[in-house]
Amino acid sequence: MPDGAVQKGIAAALSASLGRSVRVDRWQGIGGGCISNASRVDTNAGVFFAKWNEEAPPDLFEAEARGLRQMARAAARVAIPKVLAASGPRGKVPAFIVMEYLEPESAHGDHEEETLGRGLAELHRTSSERFGFPGDTYCGSTRQANGWCDSWPQFYTERRIVPLLNAVRRERSLSANDEALYERVIARLPDLLERGSPPSLIHGDLWSGNVLWTTRGPALVDPACAYADREMEFGITTLFGGLSPRAWSAYLETWPLDAGWRERNPLYQLYHLLNHYLIFGGGYGAQARDVAKPFA
Repeated sequence: MPDGAVQKGIAAALSASLGRSVRVDRWQGIGGGCISNASRVDTNAGVFFAKWNEEAPPDLFEAEARGLRQMARAAARVAIPKVLAASGPRGKVPAFIVMEYLEPESAHGDHEEETLGRGLAELHRTSSERFGFPGDTYCGSTRQANGWCDSWPQFYTERRIVPLLNAVRRERSLSANDEALYERVIARLPDLLERGSPPSLIHGDLWSGNVLWTTRGPALVDPACAYADREMEFGITTLFGGLSPRAWSAYLETWPLDAGWRERNPLYQLYHLLNHYLIFGGGYGAQARDVAKPFA
């Protein structure tokens, strides 16, 4: 149950968004998140979903809202929850986001899996003139700078790998051998990743926990969006799941990946392993090192 300040702040935000007085009748906590508090919110104006966090970066949920809105404009096959309100901390009210509540579906079959795969390809077909995004985003609690770049290797190097390694140096540790290893990998990224790929709108954190099965079909939540080489999408998917064999088949039937994507895939796994090492510590640092060695 959120405290009184959170309850009042979310009710006021819903009232302002809907243009009517909203009364909250029930809060029902929802588990599964490792960053923020989450709740189903039953009101006299309908059912909504809210997240809040007293210790989050001030713009965490505003960045999430940007990603959800961008995906909602691009994706027709998959459900993207509509954002009602998103705010940084104000007074005693912490940062929060409120969106429509997607009713869970207890079971799904091949049709829904195919819809997910084709819907993801549809999302990736949405393009931009350059690599980047209109505003920074977060992958977990890690800020992602999204300043526009003309080249994908430049974006991946300067906006993803280098800032992440800098954060790891500050918050965790890198041995001299690790430093030398990652310097060699960075030096090779232009040759390893330059292939003339168009910028594609990616979810950016597409693991199984961010795919929901709902009464409206498959849904995508908690984005870390960017216009990127679409192969980056599959770094975390191949690490932690997110697409079943049927969904994979449907994606590839809709828009086949280029030859060599499996060989490049560990370079995108590297980003997520380093990010997990930054956030959680533990063995992720050693896993990242092992993934990087063949590219050094």
